[in-house]
Amino acid sequence: MANVFIAFDQDQIRQCEKLIRPYVRRTPILAIDGADLGINSLKLSLKLELFQHSGSFKARGAFANLLLRKVPAAGVVAASGGNHGAAVAYAAMTLKIPARIFVPSVSSPAKIARIREYGADLVIEGDRYADALAASEAWVERSGAMPVHAFDQYETMLGQATIALELSDQVPDIDTLLVSVGGGGLIAGIAAWYGGAIKVIGVEPFAAPTLTKALAAGRPVDAEAGGLAADSLAPQRIGEKVFPITKSYVHGTVLVTDDAIRLAQKMLWRTLRLVAEPGGAAAFAALTSGAYKPQGGERVAVIISGGNTTAVNFDQ
Repeated sequence: MANVFIAFDQDQIRQCEKLIRPYVRRTPILAIDGADLGINSLKLSLKLELFQHSGSFKARGAFANLLLRKVPAAGVVAASGGNHGAAVAYAAMTLKIPARIFVPSVSSPAKIARIREYGADLVIEGDRYADALAASEAWVERSGAMPVHAFDQYETMLGQATIALELSDQVPDIDTLLVSVGGGGLIAGIAAWYGGAIKVIGVEPFAAPTLTKALAAGRPVDAEAGGLAADSLAPQRIGEKVFPITKSYVHGTVLVTDDAIRLAQKMLWRTLRLVAEPGGAAAFAALTSGAYKPQGGERVAVIISGGNTTAVNFDQ
């Protein structure tokens, strides 16, 4: 698409990748046969970001912020459904920077435990991400700490974009990439890297259709913010900086039910022995539920974005 303003390009993403490389893992690719899922003639690659430091892809954006920006003596502050908070806490611990993390009450015990384990000052505030964000903004005013936004920050998107850089090297011939969407930082970074060269599809729960509603309205608008994956995919609206990138380079979105996400979690466990959290399994659910139907021979990749969940007996 011509004359589209993008805040960063592939060269900047490459520079960011070199900067954060000592601190993040190059996560593996798992190639599986679509027949294992009951989908014939499908070549499927899973990018396993649940093996990233802090248990999700968010570590990339966290390190990008802390290394690319000047951090004040007061340290950093973040609002999060859980994964971003754990990532910022981990990055701050690694770089020996003070951190305060605000999370809503819907955050999973596994994510809260991780934040505490990394030594951050944890504050539980309100019932939804928007409540935690408001509290974090008030703390910025009082303390002078540097805010690290979970998705609507260019450094955050740059960090997440390094996933696409890796993926394009590991699996250079994919046609379609399925990406779960919350605030949109992950899909925006990925879409900016590919620039329309492949089909990038956003996957959202029916209970939190932030990008779907924004694309329909032509701008970020409030959406429902609930459901099984509310601790990672329900920020109420897509990011203002995120939206122009997604509007330009994301092919479209599909919606999945909470039941479909649960089934995808079970299938990842039963077939591959992977334990993904609901938000981490949402993109995979687009395939297992039929919300996204690949064409014969289509080469599809899926980001399995996180694994921060409490123990669940998926065999039941």
